[in-house]
Amino acid sequence: MRYDAATPNAIEATGLVKRFGKTTALAGVDIVAGQGRVLGVLGPNGAGKTTAVRILATLLRPDGGQARVCGYDVVGDAHRVRQLIGLTGQYASVDEGLSGTNNLIMIGRLLGLDRRAARARAADLLGRFDLAAAAARPVKTYSGGMRRRLDLAASLVGSPRVLYLDEPTTGLDPRSRTDVWHMVRELVSDGVTVLLTTQYLDEADQLAHDILVIDRGTVIATGTPDELKARTGRQVLRISPSDPARLAEAAALVEAACGAKVTTDAEVGAVSASVASTALLPRIVRELDARGIELAEFTLRKPSLDEVFFALTGRPADGKDSGTRELEGSKP
Repeated sequence: MRYDAATPNAIEATGLVKRFGKTTALAGVDIVAGQGRVLGVLGPNGAGKTTAVRILATLLRPDGGQARVCGYDVVGDAHRVRQLIGLTGQYASVDEGLSGTNNLIMIGRLLGLDRRAARARAADLLGRFDLAAAAARPVKTYSGGMRRRLDLAASLVGSPRVLYLDEPTTGLDPRSRTDVWHMVRELVSDGVTVLLTTQYLDEADQLAHDILVIDRGTVIATGTPDELKARTGRQVLRISPSDPARLAEAAALVEAACGAKVTTDAEVGAVSASVASTALLPRIVRELDARGIELAEFTLRKPSLDEVFFALTGRPADGKDSGTRELEGSKP
């Protein structure tokens, strides 16, 4: 099956299975990513996210199922797939001893560009990623954010149609994360399809058009961010007493009224709880007023993706499954 520009999906995988010894990392996973869209793949450590990416990037052979990227089979047409994709892993993979320019020129030459074209492509990408001023410096002198931007630039030397970002902002400070987000949006506006794995659920909320949640090698939910939030059937009430000393009292009142466990953030003086019905709100307000608890904040919002993930899996997104996680990090 060859690439068809009229085909709506850049990635189509069905029934992917991958085993490492007695451990099943993927147990029949389906993945679909539309052209020019961001697919966020969420899951705790060891869920199977990186294994799926490595199969789609032709770095691992599946034990079952099939996958196509831009119409090409990742096993039978692996060489074609590699010409169409870019990959940025969890850690920067550039050569620290080379300059930013020479890193990108080297990659361009390995991809078959002549020296002039490779140098031109390197200069273009360094400018685009705000690295032109540091282009001649060894990468070992770069900050973590600069290295991540260079790593992302390196994955684009071949002008890929599909880009895999495997936890691309791991370890970055908030400003550097925001810079990477901006760059991803620019790539998508240029028509690049992005498959993003992340444990930062706010990142998926910011970037993903569609989301796929994997847990223990199985897809447990798919949909847009808003669709997944609506699936919980609840909104989240957040209140902050004007007097921090009455936080525990307010938390007990809200927990009793909502019939659900509350989350208390003593540092910011706030209480949050899932609300099954907005009809409860007047009652909560009356009871707070009856006890003389004045409020600095009283808000109702949709659940965050963190809360949706917890509702789906019963644990936070950074939950660990050490056995599979180690296997995912091993060499094929």
